[in-house]
Amino acid sequence: MPKYDGIKIVSKVSVEDKDSLAIVYTPGVAASCLKIKENPNLAYEYTNKENSVAVISFDYKKSLERSIFLKSALSIDAYPIEINSKDANKIKFVVENIEPSFGAFDLSLIENSVKDIDFNVSVPVLKGSVKNLKEYFLCVSKNLFMFSYDKLEGTTSEKSLQLRKMAGGVIETELTQDVQPKPIGIVSDGSAVLGLGNISGIAGLPVMEGKSVLFQELGNVSAMPLCIKTQNSDEIIELVLLIQNSFSGINLEDIQAPRCFEVENELIKKADIPIFHDDQHGTAIVVLAGLLNALYLAKKNIEDVKIVFSGAGAAAIAVCKLLISAGAKNILMFDSNGSLYKGRSNNNFAHEEILNYINQDNFKSDLKEGIKCADVFIGLSAPNILKKDMIESMNNNPIIFALANPVPEILPDKAIEYGAFIAASGRSDFNNQINNSLVFPGLFNGVLKHNIKKITNEMKLNCAFALASLVKEDELSKDYILPDALDRQVPVVISNNVI
Repeated sequence: MPKYDGIKIVSKVSVEDKDSLAIVYTPGVAASCLKIKENPNLAYEYTNKENSVAVISFDYKKSLERSIFLKSALSIDAYPIEINSKDANKIKFVVENIEPSFGAFDLSLIENSVKDIDFNVSVPVLKGSVKNLKEYFLCVSKNLFMFSYDKLEGTTSEKSLQLRKMAGGVIETELTQDVQPKPIGIVSDGSAVLGLGNISGIAGLPVMEGKSVLFQELGNVSAMPLCIKTQNSDEIIELVLLIQNSFSGINLEDIQAPRCFEVENELIKKADIPIFHDDQHGTAIVVLAGLLNALYLAKKNIEDVKIVFSGAGAAAIAVCKLLISAGAKNILMFDSNGSLYKGRSNNNFAHEEILNYINQDNFKSDLKEGIKCADVFIGLSAPNILKKDMIESMNNNPIIFALANPVPEILPDKAIEYGAFIAASGRSDFNNQINNSLVFPGLFNGVLKHNIKKITNEMKLNCAFALASLVKEDELSKDYILPDALDRQVPVVISNNVI
């Protein structure tokens, strides 16, 4: 029998094309999220929660050894977690808040520290030795043999539900004979999941599993979904800091603005591992790359164009900041209350900060008025809000990035019909898909390869320029401004250009 020294998190299915991507990740994944939102117990059907056990100790190596044993002896997908405090209240806090991701906890390695703790969780918690581990954990390992997407029937959502129910989620662990880097932690409180809003940590678990698949399939990076109960910023920060030794880096995901800014900023200051909020910076990198190529085709420079944003949340503000770093100067931003301007009563701290760099004329009006003579529209807001007359009021060769998910501000074909020079969206069923999967697998591969401890603005710009350059001049067209989301050379180039 081989000796195993490592564990990696792998996908149960392959992502081969846009159709399989839509089933494993977005938009298909939304169906299982909504099912779990209605009934949290369905997480045991549509994710790998049933076979997932968190092995917690004060020493990562010991947790890893125990996890390898559980996988090799019982086929349990065990995840090693180190907590850096022996305080009973801290241990209780961690266990209770990471419960959404796990079907059981193994605390037998720290038996003396937890024997008197009463954990408020609904899953088994092993505090010491038992006669039959398999019966105690009640775990069930599901595997797909000779799987084909052709076996699935119905709409993308229906196919996605069938796949997850059949496979018990889309990820599992795999033993390796060589030591593996610690995984990336995909941390989400479920407060801003895709276009679904605040659906809770456990309902967001299918998305985080899908994200884990893309990490592995595209970047050869092991990534652990970590959906949490708390939606308190200070508690999220504390939680990550308590278990940071379990990970090589943290990918924050689907945390509502403006809390996501607080969480990321504090973790960057206090954590010893790299922190990256993909909703912000992954989006920003892809948008900048696509916009650079679109502007080249339109024969315009980023320094000279007027850019209008619909939406003023996490992604919009991050995109705006990166565009400014790349040279953009004339930017207006709008939300449901109209234009952002200094001193507006409903601004949050992030709005006030970005207003140091945009809307220098203190423009006060609505999107319909503000978009007049604009060269670029970037939507990160709500469905169907961009109308024909608004596009017609823009400058010549208008560029439309309508990125609301799953329904954009305007469908790309309609934008072109109404006069757009180039149209892009987040959807895989149209040309020019703006997809974060172009960034995070390669970026974290580079983080691990180069032993990066902090992801800087310069690194983001490097990734954007590298991504844009992947579309060669003789290939660049109004229908092709970015590489395909599943182009295997993309993560390699991103990884090599992080530094």
